[in-house]
Amino acid sequence: IQAPPLEIFADVLKGTGEREASTTMSMVKMLAKMMKDKSIGEYIVPIVPDEARTFGMDGLFKVAGIYNSEGQKYTPVDASSLMSYREAIDGQILQEGICETGALASFMAAGTAYAVHGVPTIPFYIFYSMFGFQRVGDMIWACGDMMCRGFLLGGTAGRTTLSGEGLQHQDGHSHVLASTVPNLKSYDPAFAYELAVIVRDGIYRMYECGENIFYYLTLYNENHVMPAMPENGRDNIEEGILKGAYCYRRCGDTSREKVQLLASGAIMQQAILAAEKLEQMGYCATIWSVTSFTELEREAEACERWNRLHATESPKIPYIQSLMQNEGGVYVAVSDYMKSLANAIAKWIPGRFEVLGTDGFGLSESRSDIRDHFEISADYIVQASLTALLQEQKISRKKFEKQVVSLAVHPEKIAPMER
Repeated sequence: IQAPPLEIFADVLKGTGEREASTTMSMVKMLAKMMKDKSIGEYIVPIVPDEARTFGMDGLFKVAGIYNSEGQKYTPVDASSLMSYREAIDGQILQEGICETGALASFMAAGTAYAVHGVPTIPFYIFYSMFGFQRVGDMIWACGDMMCRGFLLGGTAGRTTLSGEGLQHQDGHSHVLASTVPNLKSYDPAFAYELAVIVRDGIYRMYECGENIFYYLTLYNENHVMPAMPENGRDNIEEGILKGAYCYRRCGDTSREKVQLLASGAIMQQAILAAEKLEQMGYCATIWSVTSFTELEREAEACERWNRLHATESPKIPYIQSLMQNEGGVYVAVSDYMKSLANAIAKWIPGRFEVLGTDGFGLSESRSDIRDHFEISADYIVQASLTALLQEQKISRKKFEKQVVSLAVHPEKIAPMER
């Protein structure tokens, strides 16, 4: 089958204006669009183990229906509501109940149907991210071994984005675990248009080109304004999204001391706030959206291998190195995952590199409190930037002390790993 053009997601690409939305809701909108598409609609297989309403998928109940081989033989409690629960013999959604193994078995079946039955079904399995690699990781490894195709969607992902449910949902390591599956491509998009580019390219690579890969995408329930995909340099932005990083917002005043902020997923919003604070303090802060630290590391390692085996030829330069080599200043990376995720690219960053992440168990608190606890809030990003500038002798100790005092940073607090 042929992948649809990127314009199928036009509503997502144009942003939300002043309205706020989550990447989870953006993904549901994309699913609805794909299911209505004449070329691929019948092949889309949404899979959810439970809590479909949590992911905003109740809008698909009436349109697509939930598959039940015997149809619906009862009246649901929400029958009078606009988006009531609806089961049907020809339902397209697979709702497996509270059973991650059962849902992943359905993903396996749909993801290998291209080979077993000659039917290129495209599964989109959405689940609480903590209930994937941590609980059924061996089955995901088996998916890779079976050359399964499709999209694993880790909802309510990240260690600080879902408050109130305790440690069972505080995922700060699924991307680290995902990186161990060789043919799994994992992405942590911050914006809806990034998600659209990745999904469209994934369908193209898996179902049009026939590559034996599959995808893990993290989604968030935190609402914020979704920007439109920039028209200027769109080809470079698309390439950067797929390779793992691109410049989201460049500082124009290069006469100031430079700070390069590398951020992913939900913590992009904290990086944007930090950049604004750094600008007000008199620095030049450029924001880089890192859609995949894993893809950046894998491509860099592939370049290193080629250079090692072709020692007499002109060396290949890793993409992340070429992206940063002429930027200058200090570099600060931040994500909602363990520091080891971003530290994987440290070797190819041409300057002082500070990494902030979410190592430790954490707390069940408000987003702002838990981000302060893990030291990934906007103020901690600014403090890490100022510290890097101080240690590189770009600013004086007096200036550092004057500026850092305004930040809600507590040097003597208990370290997250010591809780």
